[in-house]
Amino acid sequence: MICFTSLTLSYLPRAQVLAETLRAAHPRWRRCAVLVDRPPPGFPLAQAAAGFDRVILAADLDLPGFAGWIFRHDVVEACTAVKGAMLCRMLAEGADAVVYLDPDIAVLHGLPTLRARLRTASVLLTPHQLSPNDAPLAIADNELAALRYGVFNLGFLAVRNDATGRDFAQWWAARLADACYDEPEHGLFTDQKYCDLVPALFDRVAIVRDPGWNVASWNLSRRRLAVTPLGDITAEGRKLAFYHFTKHGGVGDAMTDRYAGSNHVPQELWRWYGRRLAAHAHPSVPADWWHYGQFDDGTPISRRARRLYRSRPDLMARFADPFTAGPESYRAWLAAHAPEALLREAA
Repeated sequence: MICFTSLTLSYLPRAQVLAETLRAAHPRWRRCAVLVDRPPPGFPLAQAAAGFDRVILAADLDLPGFAGWIFRHDVVEACTAVKGAMLCRMLAEGADAVVYLDPDIAVLHGLPTLRARLRTASVLLTPHQLSPNDAPLAIADNELAALRYGVFNLGFLAVRNDATGRDFAQWWAARLADACYDEPEHGLFTDQKYCDLVPALFDRVAIVRDPGWNVASWNLSRRRLAVTPLGDITAEGRKLAFYHFTKHGGVGDAMTDRYAGSNHVPQELWRWYGRRLAAHAHPSVPADWWHYGQFDDGTPISRRARRLYRSRPDLMARFADPFTAGPESYRAWLAAHAPEALLREAA
């Protein structure tokens, strides 16, 4: 069994919490990571491998024309776009099954039923919601958001290495290589919306309805957490397999406050996770570091510059490596024809 995640160095503390909790819960699983980044000066790449059995650079995956391809993506799009290619790599190398977990997940009581589920299914998915909401705000935050961003949360995915699993992996990888964009207005949300189609396109797809899998702020409104006398954390009476700490330190804080209510268990988990992140902090990585976030001369790459590039086949053909900053570069073209695309965008 192989479990992999996808990350940048800014997300390394999260990924290392995932690695340590996964090792404790499933010590025999192989832990792999795809690094969608390059290290800043003075940062030893070996530090990125701490807790993982193997780290593969995104640039070493089977993604033709990598420089132009990754330029088309912002950081979230890029980290999700590589998941399909990495899944195909792991299956081709002979893994019996491959699990993907987002780097901001912590494995608490583990997934002891996963192998049994994969005996009868080729693909496992977890939905954002398992039961209807009733309050208007919760419906808007959770159910309407799922309609916009995807029924299934792709922070988790498990695929068996059989004909159906490989067919799914190849289909998904092709879609992500072509268009893994955050464009809900066009029916896309990175890697996630595609999987709304999976139960219709493929056989042997199982939807995991265990309330202990993939608990997060977006389903706290319908999943009551508790602690048993033996110290086990439960969700709706089932052991909490893994918790998704999405947007910790940001909007996830507010969503957790909103839906935890008087239940102190989610808040305690949130604080515990913050302490684990602090323990894995890497001061040598600049805040918000991403190697592919700037031109070679250090100019930040705006979302507008990326969208313009990916919308223009002529520009993609002319500037195979759009990161360069010389006189015949894409950056120079922007300065002459679309200078507004070189302006730093508001956070």
